[in-house]
Amino acid sequence: MREHPALRLHVPEPTGRPGCATDFSFLQISGAGTVRKPPVDTSHFETADLAYALIGVLDRDGQAVGPWAPQIDGTQLRRGLRAMMKTRIFDARMTIAQRLRKTSFYMQCLGEEAIAVAQGMALDKGDMHFPTYRQQGLLLSRDDVSMVELICQLMSNEADPMKGRQLPVMYSFKRADFFSISGNLATQYPQAVGWAMASAIKGDTRIASAWIGDGATAESDFHTALTFAHVYRAPVILNVVNNQWAISSFQAIAGGESTTFAARGVGCGIASLRVDGNDFLAVYAASQWAAERARTNQGPTLIEWVTYRAGAHSTSDDPSKYRPADDWERFPLGDPIERLKTHLVGLGIWSEQEHEQVHKELEAEVAAAQKEAESHGSLLDGHIPSAATIFEDVYETMPEHLRRQRQELGV
Repeated sequence: MREHPALRLHVPEPTGRPGCATDFSFLQISGAGTVRKPPVDTSHFETADLAYALIGVLDRDGQAVGPWAPQIDGTQLRRGLRAMMKTRIFDARMTIAQRLRKTSFYMQCLGEEAIAVAQGMALDKGDMHFPTYRQQGLLLSRDDVSMVELICQLMSNEADPMKGRQLPVMYSFKRADFFSISGNLATQYPQAVGWAMASAIKGDTRIASAWIGDGATAESDFHTALTFAHVYRAPVILNVVNNQWAISSFQAIAGGESTTFAARGVGCGIASLRVDGNDFLAVYAASQWAAERARTNQGPTLIEWVTYRAGAHSTSDDPSKYRPADDWERFPLGDPIERLKTHLVGLGIWSEQEHEQVHKELEAEVAAAQKEAESHGSLLDGHIPSAATIFEDVYETMPEHLRRQRQELGV
């Protein structure tokens, strides 16, 4: 009998740990403007190469190049830059608020701002977003969502629109087409596909957008959603935010080492793209392309956004324990805000002076919203929703047994 070597498992490891520099050569980066742009009615077979390349628009000099460069006017570009700046400032202040015990928990999207902001601008009013807890840019880029409401939710105070029933950062805004965030990973994927299927069944024109992180693609909900989206050609955009880390687990643990997350879409019969998530213009263009496919009954699109989680996973995390402290400074795709700013300066519609002035204005705006929200209380002073609210929003007419329980509780 022929002898065989002993079997062994392969356990993926990141290419950088604390105390040594990360080797980012595993990213497979294409030059800006070098990746082709197919027609929206292309088949999933013809997107196989796009699932391994990296679609980009902004080059090293901040110039928009190549077939994916979108038609977007200066007003929209300025709005996008302001929204990303606002999101980053909001994150920074809320992280400090958590450290001051005004809220129990917070999660930043530092370094990922372009993904949510640009896609939010590319989609239409009425399109439904099924986000994770790092897409606050979808809300902060809108004029009809109050920062005061967001902060009240974070602080679970007397004005919290969720009445203290959701963890901080898990917003819900029906009027903003923003589905309730779930702390359970991957649940929003099948929900979004189901919503999109319902829209098609009703003969509506609205599409859905689902969000998931690289780590959560290992959940069964992800694969179930892809099957339904493919079989029924659901009008949905399936976003995979590959920010390299799922808490302390490197993205390779979820299957991103020898292939790409975008390639999973092609294997499931779904047109797929792999995109520079730190390039605002590339995000906007790819989102428009996917939205048009969905809206013209061409079916779903899976998009892997390659980016980097610059900060901690949450305020409960210390990334210095598992990765080099300077990783973000060395990440080859750079800072999305700086990249768009350079582009706008090159177009002559922005300047360093205006950037500094807008930054001060936005800091004042966020500070004012925080002050107003704190007037309704914070976790620190104990001004929380009344215990009476636990009996509300369940039945249209409160049944007798709950009425008695409320009386016994004295609320």
